Amino acid sequence: MHELSRRAALRAGGGLVAATALLGAGVARAGTALAATGTVPGSQYFDLTQPSYDLFRGKMLHESHHVMQGFTFDNVNRRLFVVQAQNGTSGDDLCVNQLSFDGRLLGAMHLNGAGHGVSIGVEAVGSASYIWLECDSDSTGTDGRGTALARFKFVDGGTPSVKKFLTGSKTITCATDPINNRLLVRRSENGAFWFSLYSLADAAAGNFTRPLAHFPQPALTDHTVTFQGYAVYGQYLYTLDGTGHDDPADIDSYVTCVDMNTGTVKSRAFTKAGSTLVYREPEGMTIYRTVAGETRLFLGFGSRDGVDRYANIFYKNVLI
Repeated sequence: MHELSRRAALRAGGGLVAATALLGAGVARAGTALAATGTVPGSQYFDLTQPSYDLFRGKMLHESHHVMQGFTFDNVNRRLFVVQAQNGTSGDDLCVNQLSFDGRLLGAMHLNGAGHGVSIGVEAVGSASYIWLECDSDSTGTDGRGTALARFKFVDGGTPSVKKFLTGSKTITCATDPINNRLLVRRSENGAFWFSLYSLADAAAGNFTRPLAHFPQPALTDHTVTFQGYAVYGQYLYTLDGTGHDDPADIDSYVTCVDMNTGTVKSRAFTKAGSTLVYREPEGMTIYRTVAGETRLFLGFGSRDGVDRYANIFYKNVLI
């Protein structure tokens, strides 16, 4: 996935810098010209310097020739959904996979002409899972991006019955906070990316007039950023950036934590999760809380073997 420009490698002493940048040089806060507004209740945040752990590696999805993109957990019904492009289509036709937590394929559903699938959300309604996903791609091919949000019930092998929201948007995606029942929307507004946070109940009812937060995506200037996904938990937004590499010495993946009330970067760290994967590329983020009550920040990475593509998912679990 290449939504923004390719990175310029950040090197020191001949190797990629692996140190953590915590509000350090080159990480820009939101400027005063782009005002952030937020009334999100305070919460803990993830310590991005802590290690990542495997959920699973090397799992093939329904569409064998396309890498994973965004993913999300239904925290009520304990389901995992992963989106990817469909085999043999123009590139903006998407497939939503349901997986077990050990990576076994349990079902799949197609949404054509949708976009790229950078990030998705899910809403539990009783025993059903309703997927939130971009739709109405602005062009065919891999460059297509959604212009509205779709909400539909996941039914293995079924045809989506779609309800659309925020039509006429530009490059729109979303993520859900399953712990606080909120929907975070990212879209281009006047040539820049902004995030808006809503109650999930309001969003499902089509009410987008009462955002809990509205803020521009902070500039990150420590290297050229390729945006690869995001997640939301409590007061904080988490973003993932980086590009694909065969050589573990070249990996350039970073996770950033943003305070949604101020729109400023709280922390940023290099991640080596899945560093030994073949052509490792960061793809998607989400939140999940286990049955035992542990809240986890998940990171996705695609990998490859010839023409086949694989999903790999890792998590961090230390809150401050």
